Amino acid sequence: MARENRLVYSTDRGRIADTSPQEKRHEGSATVRIQRETKGRRGKGVTCVRGLSGTDSELRRILAELKKRCGCGGTLKDGVIEIQGDKRADIKALLEARNYTAKLVGG
Repeated sequence: MARENRLVYSTDRGRIADTSPQEKRHEGSATVRIQRETKGRRGKGVTCVRGLSGTDSELRRILAELKKRCGCGGTLKDGVIEIQGDKRADIKALLEARNYTAKLVGG
């Protein structure tokens, strides 16, 4: 028998209601920056997309489309989309087709 709003007792604060976490809204910039990074990843490269504005669910929809288009994995961390591998050209083409101003950053 599952309950939607399960109350839990804590000696620290008394009764605590189960609440779902609020969705974060990320502020973007006028230009979306696409950069390849390897630092802290044991030499494995990822393509990072910064500067997209929207909520977590909106960014996850863009992430799903990018992963499908590039044929690889990826994740969303603190408003930054990370796609496995060097897929800068594919990502830039997709974002420009969606009317974003995209810029390749770094070497």
